[in-house]
Amino acid sequence: MVEHGFKRALVVGDGGWGTALALILNKNRIPVTIWSAFPEQARDLALARENKRFLPGIAIPNDVVITADPERAAHGADLVVSVVPTQYLRGVANRFEDALAGDVPVVSATKGIEIETFKTPSQILTEVWGERPLCVLTGPSHAEEVAIGKPCSVVAASLNHAFAVRVQSAFRSNSFRLYTHGDPVGAELAAALKNVIAIAAGISDGLELGDNAKAALLTRGIVEIARFGRSRGSQPETFFGLAGIGDLVTTCCSRHSRNRAVGEAIGRGQSLASVLAGTKMVAEGVWTAKALFGPESDLGDVQMPICEQVHAVLFDGKDPREAVLDLMNRAPVGEMHGLTEGLA
Repeated sequence: MVEHGFKRALVVGDGGWGTALALILNKNRIPVTIWSAFPEQARDLALARENKRFLPGIAIPNDVVITADPERAAHGADLVVSVVPTQYLRGVANRFEDALAGDVPVVSATKGIEIETFKTPSQILTEVWGERPLCVLTGPSHAEEVAIGKPCSVVAASLNHAFAVRVQSAFRSNSFRLYTHGDPVGAELAAALKNVIAIAAGISDGLELGDNAKAALLTRGIVEIARFGRSRGSQPETFFGLAGIGDLVTTCCSRHSRNRAVGEAIGRGQSLASVLAGTKMVAEGVWTAKALFGPESDLGDVQMPICEQVHAVLFDGKDPREAVLDLMNRAPVGEMHGLTEGLA
């Protein structure tokens, strides 16, 4: 097994997933600091040694440092793990621009797309922090399960294979398995777009459309995502692995899924505004749907009918049942239309 060689890690973001990843590193005997954007939250975490807001019931060991000071957090770190919600990522990255040395490698564990620019998290980090080794960590991974040691498998995707192998070594455990992967763009797009499909799956649950309908949504949804990924130069097979279909199944079916829960509430008749007002966690699929049909996305001739209907329901007030009828009455096409053409 390759030795990772990391001496101190910084986890940027104090949410449930950031906390769970910090716990993995700590268990693997890598000294770790969790950075919070909010001084009061940092103090509460440090005193309680528990993330009561995002990961209740899980103890944070005393040797995990918790701070809201970027300079203190970055001091001595030779690995950065970014776990900040996408729409806040650029602002947070700017706060660390002077604190981080230019050669410190980064693991991006954020799922989403920036609305204003249609940039993925790793693209945002590269714009702000400059070129450096970067790896995307993604896959079916609910923090609530990872934190208590339930089995989980994810991918460490990077153009720098040697760095991906080091990340694999740093995070691996008896319950957390990583596979290296060479398509970080595809992995990020899969991670972001599956949240839109999860909202659709939640709407299906809210409307009580049954198992057949939900199975069709997942299956057609991954083809839709893969079509888009292929148009952006990603490998189609990426979307049929852990980063794609694996994460999609988990997000569309789990009781832990925020995006599925948002969709279910809307399917039961709630407005988007009321649903968002009642949740303390970020449902990235809402903002990814908005970004996908924004001025910077440039869909071209890529067909994304499920995502299109989700956007119409969320932002145009379309009735969910009407959206279902429109999907069912689309012109008939081949199952892999727009995905397999031109492939060897």
